Amino acid sequence: MQKAPPLTFLTSHPSLARALSEREYSIATPVQKAVLEPDAEGRDLLVSAQTGSGKTVAYGLALAETLLEGAATMGPAGEPLALIIAPTRELALQVQRELAWLYHYAGARVVSCVGGMDPGGERRELARGAHIVVGTPGRLRDHLERRALKVSALKAVVLDEADEMLDMGFREDLQFILETTPPERRTLLFSATLPKAIITLAKHYQRDALRIAALGETQGHADIEYRAIRIAHANVERAVVNLLRYMDPPSALVFCNTRNAVRHLEAFLLERGFAAVSLSGELSQSERNHALQALRDGRARVCVATDVAARGIDLPNLNLVIHADLPNDAEVLQHRSGRTGRAGRKGISVLLVPPARRRRAEEMLGRARIQAVWGNAPSADEIRKLDHERLLQNPLLIEPGTPDDLAMADALLQQRDARDIAAAFVKLYRAQLPVPEDIEEQGSPQDRGPARHHAANPPRTDQDQRPRKLRDPVRQDRPQQAQGGGGPRGSGPPAMTNGVWFRLNVGRGRNADPKWLLPEICRQGEVTKKDVGAIRVFDMETLFQVDAQVAERFATLVSERKKGGVRITPALNQTGESTAPPVPQGGESLPAGAPHKSAKPGFKGGKFKPGKNKYKGNKQPRP
Repeated sequence: MQKAPPLTFLTSHPSLARALSEREYSIATPVQKAVLEPDAEGRDLLVSAQTGSGKTVAYGLALAETLLEGAATMGPAGEPLALIIAPTRELALQVQRELAWLYHYAGARVVSCVGGMDPGGERRELARGAHIVVGTPGRLRDHLERRALKVSALKAVVLDEADEMLDMGFREDLQFILETTPPERRTLLFSATLPKAIITLAKHYQRDALRIAALGETQGHADIEYRAIRIAHANVERAVVNLLRYMDPPSALVFCNTRNAVRHLEAFLLERGFAAVSLSGELSQSERNHALQALRDGRARVCVATDVAARGIDLPNLNLVIHADLPNDAEVLQHRSGRTGRAGRKGISVLLVPPARRRRAEEMLGRARIQAVWGNAPSADEIRKLDHERLLQNPLLIEPGTPDDLAMADALLQQRDARDIAAAFVKLYRAQLPVPEDIEEQGSPQDRGPARHHAANPPRTDQDQRPRKLRDPVRQDRPQQAQGGGGPRGSGPPAMTNGVWFRLNVGRGRNADPKWLLPEICRQGEVTKKDVGAIRVFDMETLFQVDAQVAERFATLVSERKKGGVRITPALNQTGESTAPPVPQGGESLPAGAPHKSAKPGFKGGKFKPGKNKYKGNKQPRP
């Protein structure tokens, strides 16, 4: 085996250097170099670094001095010395594997505690002792409350992808965990972005933290090429097919905004011959593991996923990300795209942009400081031409045959014409390829027509979150329709005839506004805007309707939500049946999506802060 080049890491620990050398780590990434600088030694760190920049190895190296204290190996495993908190089970398990090999020669025992796994088995593993514990916030809190996880000996806590954890509603769990740990611990906070909520969290739980901004914070990922494809709503699925055929990636990740869109697009790709799997919140852990394993061993080459389901996964040879549905904001765009272009490898991120969404896409790319190349989807003729070139370079034609292969070729030539044999080879080659789709090219940005919603690109639940000035002209001319029947703002739209009423625990006293309540309802219950009827905002609560066809599943999903300040419950009368509540004095009925009169222009609903009596919104920057 060829000897790896000399290490450029600054670590002085022989055990970690040996592990890095065996993995052929030779050049440290910017974030790894930054955390090993002398001024970072022993300090709390607030690090912003892109997904895929080597963060796990970075904080593994940064913790070495604190955990080993100059020794070559760890002592016997007892109470944990370090606690790593990650937003998803996939990321936590990935971190556990990374730290296990990095600290292998240091004799560290690394234990994982994540949702979806047997909690009894995890408690037994903790009882055996551990040097490092990696887990998700909910499961770690559960072990703390049951006294299975002891943190009195902790020397360091790491929050990995802290912005994702706050977005997923783990603020209360994080606060509980951090407040139970020793105050003299080191706290390392890693985040792809640093919104105000992260800065506030850092100020409260860190001491004199060193701020580290790795390369890529102020601009798009340097190893990712961004492309924006103009495409009509009705052609989104066909564009996905042609992009996969044209680029022919070893593996690709396609993002949709809802579970229904994921299921539909996966079925569409399977029907056309792609080896595709899906990841969404409705899958069990065993189903997720099966899908991920199929991607890792090459049995599947395309993964269709939602944002939440894809967080924390690290797929080998992933060099293409397709946004079948536009991300909600610039941060989500960077998190999605960060699945590719990892560890120095190149990647491509493609946004499919319907005409009515072009301005929103341009604004989002501008916020992320990303320069995207605009164009049209590959045509069927372009793909056929490329197939011809790839056929001529097929390894079966270039690599020399074995004696048995040549003997069979001679036998075929004696019985068949050479042209017939070549034609048969072409047929076999084409039979393995999905047929490219015919797509009409999109003209200039001004060539806008009425938008048609497509199954792979369903109606967005965040249309009304855009600043009013940025709305597309085609939408400004449309009359605003109430979800439960039409009506001007504040006139009390008629209720759905088959609607089921639910209650939100916020009202005007907490700046409740349908403009951000509607996306929250759709997100929690995994429904679309058309499934939500009238929204009635009162002083202390908000009542809204959900279509009866999806109400049962909606109620089940919202009842399973244990975190976050915005809670949804059925609005029940004394018989226990859902009913339309009367409009009391002081109440106001608004069509879904209409702005509340108390909302400030440009207001966008933010996170609910526990213990506070108001919501904190983030104002959109003026264009």
